[in-house]
Amino acid sequence: MSHTRKPPLVTGISPNEGIAWTKVTIRGENLGTGTADLIGLTICGHSCILTAEWMSASKIVCRVGQAKNEKGDIIVTTRSGGRGTSTVSFKLLKPEKIGILDQSAVWVEEMNYYDMRPDRNKGMPPLSLRPANPLGIEIDKGRFPPKELEALFPGMSADFTSENFSAAWYLIENHSATSFDQLKMAVMHLKKQANKKNEGSLAYVKGGLSTFFEAQDALSAIHQKLEADGTEKVEGSMTQKLENVLNRASNTADTLFQEVLGRKDKADSTRNALNVLQRFKFLFNLPLNIERNIQKGDYDVVINDYEKAKSLFGKTEVQVFKKYYAEVETRVEALRKLLLDKLLETPSTLHDQKRYIRYLSDLHAEGDPAWQCIGAQHKWILQLMHNCKESYVKEQKGHVLAHSPMLDLDTEVRPSSLGHLSRSASLKRGSSNQSSRDETWRFKAPQQVAFVEKLTKLVVSQLPNFWKLWISYVNGSLFSETAEKSGQMERSKKNARQRQNDFKTMIQQVMKSLVKLIRGALLPFSLGENELREYGGWETKSELSGQWLPHVIQTVRLCYESLTALEIPNDMLQIIQDLIFDLRVRCIMITLQHTTEDAKRLAEKEDWVVDNEGLTCLPSQFEQCVMHSLQSLKGVLDSRPGETSHGGQGTQEPAGPLGAAASTAQVFIDCLEQLSTKPDSDVDTTHLSADVSSPDLFGSIHEDSSLSLERRLLIVLSNCCYLERHTFLNLAEHFEKHGFQGVEKITQVSMDSLKELDQRLFEMYIELKADPIVGSLEPGIYAGYFDWKDCLTPTGVRNYLKEALVHIIAVHAEVFTVSKELVPRVLSRIVEAVAEELSRLMQCVSSFSRNGALQ
Repeated sequence: MSHTRKPPLVTGISPNEGIAWTKVTIRGENLGTGTADLIGLTICGHSCILTAEWMSASKIVCRVGQAKNEKGDIIVTTRSGGRGTSTVSFKLLKPEKIGILDQSAVWVEEMNYYDMRPDRNKGMPPLSLRPANPLGIEIDKGRFPPKELEALFPGMSADFTSENFSAAWYLIENHSATSFDQLKMAVMHLKKQANKKNEGSLAYVKGGLSTFFEAQDALSAIHQKLEADGTEKVEGSMTQKLENVLNRASNTADTLFQEVLGRKDKADSTRNALNVLQRFKFLFNLPLNIERNIQKGDYDVVINDYEKAKSLFGKTEVQVFKKYYAEVETRVEALRKLLLDKLLETPSTLHDQKRYIRYLSDLHAEGDPAWQCIGAQHKWILQLMHNCKESYVKEQKGHVLAHSPMLDLDTEVRPSSLGHLSRSASLKRGSSNQSSRDETWRFKAPQQVAFVEKLTKLVVSQLPNFWKLWISYVNGSLFSETAEKSGQMERSKKNARQRQNDFKTMIQQVMKSLVKLIRGALLPFSLGENELREYGGWETKSELSGQWLPHVIQTVRLCYESLTALEIPNDMLQIIQDLIFDLRVRCIMITLQHTTEDAKRLAEKEDWVVDNEGLTCLPSQFEQCVMHSLQSLKGVLDSRPGETSHGGQGTQEPAGPLGAAASTAQVFIDCLEQLSTKPDSDVDTTHLSADVSSPDLFGSIHEDSSLSLERRLLIVLSNCCYLERHTFLNLAEHFEKHGFQGVEKITQVSMDSLKELDQRLFEMYIELKADPIVGSLEPGIYAGYFDWKDCLTPTGVRNYLKEALVHIIAVHAEVFTVSKELVPRVLSRIVEAVAEELSRLMQCVSSFSRNGALQ
């Protein structure tokens, strides 16, 4: 006989010792292909084939028989592999004899099943008793896709315990490659199993054969005794006596074993209860496990256990299970509240917020935790912004801190680039004390500047997480796969679409608070009275110096760029653009106002030293002052992408930057007039600070008290000409280059004012020079009682003409030494005045003699 498979090999048995009829599990290799293939099984030399149950090619379950040997091998014989071998052995124990009233441990079968199903009449075997392989042959899973099988057998199932069981589906799925001979063996196995069910529980009969035989022998003996006695025919004699004896014996036995049987029932109940506790210890221990895991922070474990308990016991009708499941729900509800409190707690990171939202969604929390978190974050950001303002306002008033914050000197935006403005405003400072002065005071930030920096950093640090949380809420990335399957993600997306306007309002409120808080600190005049009470409160006695405004503008610009990087819509950020525009205009205004103050101080710097072109340093210094102001404003004047050009006009400044520029020019023109008409001692210094009006401030000024008024007028006239032809035109060009619009109008106004001053000064100078000459003509003509009707023959030009010519020549020399360009303009007017006076005097003469006419 040839075998196609290897012989069976037993490698393990559990338990490895026991008394007769002990149930054992045999494990090994090649233990047969099915029930029909298993033809022999011996343990310690005793055949156990009648109680053998083939489970798989590596497992057989059976009961040990009444063997003679105390220890022996386990031998398995199959049709396909023949007689096998064993590497383990089984030890047969002899049971101790127990008396009729002796106590003994009660064996409780561990295979007892506690049936939870409310409907117990379906006839479905419990899961632990269902055969894993009903055909008794090896299962060979095919490669047919489950979806195709479902389409091929609609409404059917491959589960043999189902009411819609399809045999064809089961065979295709599990035995598509099984041979026909093996299928025949499977049919024989099914018939054998059916015969077992019809014949009853054959295993119990086999196990009690000896008892049946002994009972039969006893009955036969009794029957023979009765026949031999012959008294069974007597009614009620032997049979009645025997019945009475048996009844008494039964009653005595019941009395004797009542206590033993009670202990047995109690032990069975205890074992059954322990069995139930063991099988459902997950549910019974779950409340305590939930408490422990919550304390450790293992929320994922709690959620997984809760989902498992909900699927198993959520709809149970067993009272004890309902009681424990209700306790689980109580603990989970407390966990929901704890997670919601942690979610709404501030401050918290975006990672923690997403984690808590996912936990709450998996726990099916009521409401919308994600939206609640967004609302809490919005309120917290607004509160942070107002708290920041209150702390700095108190600090400014001296109620909190004793020192002002210092800016980082290594930052890219330093006020030192504007420091020259203050140096030019103070002109020439003394070198002894000023050079050694500690200049770190320049970098001490005012409270408003430090507040804007802190406020923008706060918004830039908090708003990105707030915006990302909303984006995650919209696209559903806050939820786990469990929430996605339950449809919670779709509901969340629908809620997000409905709340887009609400979130937009939140962002606008944050932007509005940011802008108004900055306006309250830097531009309080741009807020209404009610808004100023809420967003203001700063000390406004001293105006913020112009050197800090560019730094503030740079800070707000960086904040705007950071928010733009989040892809926040531009319409929500337009209010910040408006703020930047107003700050730029305000910075231009303050800088030009400082330039105006510098222009006033230029009057004190006039040294009256004239160069070859008849100019002093004053026009050049004025031009440099204005040019430096424009240069210091370059970063402010240049418009970034998305910003509105300042155009020289402001939304909050009625006059606008161009008006300030015109004021600067007008102040300088007034300084020229003041210089031309007042001596040095009369120059107005009330606008100068104590430091500026110090004695050593104007070390380079020439205190030439002999400088005449006429010379001052000529020098100022020369400067006015240069301003008109060069300086104002150059400044207008630079203003246009820096984006100012309407410069022509302002330039024309300044030109008109300058020309008016020039004309007044010119008339004043002509009056000073021409009047003495004109006034000397008439007295000179009639000196010595000169009479035009009676005069001598003239021998030359009379002295009054010579004196007039000498005076004209002196004027020419005076003008020429100052400015050659003024000579024609001045002399023409003086000669014209002299000629007009001579013409008038000649017209007054009634008649001339011959000599008089010749004269």
